[in-house]
Amino acid sequence: MIVVGWLDEFMWGSLVVLQIFFLALIMAVTWGLLGAAAKLSSNRAAKLTATVFTTIFRGTPELLVLLIIYFGSAITLTSIAQFFDPEVKFVDIPPLWAGSFAVSLIIGAYATETFRGAFQGVDPGTVEAARSLGISSTKTFFYVRLPQMWRLALPGFGNHMLSLVKDTALVSVIGLEEILFTADIATSVTIQPFTMYMVAALIYLGFTTVIMYGVRLMEKRANRHLEGGR
Repeated sequence: MIVVGWLDEFMWGSLVVLQIFFLALIMAVTWGLLGAAAKLSSNRAAKLTATVFTTIFRGTPELLVLLIIYFGSAITLTSIAQFFDPEVKFVDIPPLWAGSFAVSLIIGAYATETFRGAFQGVDPGTVEAARSLGISSTKTFFYVRLPQMWRLALPGFGNHMLSLVKDTALVSVIGLEEILFTADIATSVTIQPFTMYMVAALIYLGFTTVIMYGVRLMEKRANRHLEGGR
């Protein structure tokens, strides 16, 4: 079968996708929490910054965000490097990091709204109870507010993770050898586009299936206290 000869390439492409996914996921959660905190704060500058962030990255096509960040960072870094050393010709960020960063900003913008809504859904009575017991604000946040927020945010954030793993396919346009890039190369060599793109689709389907199952397990664990009370 013609696909067998390309299994190694697809395997390495899958590992690249996993790298992008986990790097972007960590950054997206960070942007989401910071953005939600800014939107819920009483500081006008923080609210405005978070609003601009979510407006830009939710309202701009994802491919354009990736291209602007990749080429924009290269232009910026090259200009800085040439300022100190005029002989420098070109400096850029490795596609893996540029792609992960771009995707994280997109998903982080959506996660901001998800986390904001989840924080607002936390029962204020539990927070007041923690404070009445003399628990510090920091401990109240990490042991009372954050677990409840996470339970409420999980369904929406699960969808964000699905979008994230699918958005890794965009990174092929900046030359990163992930699954779609591999399928493109295999197609040009074998002239079997349907077969190669179907293999890529099945790999992505496998990733999304694992994520959906993982989110279901996390939701079950997060809601275990509700099931025990029935």
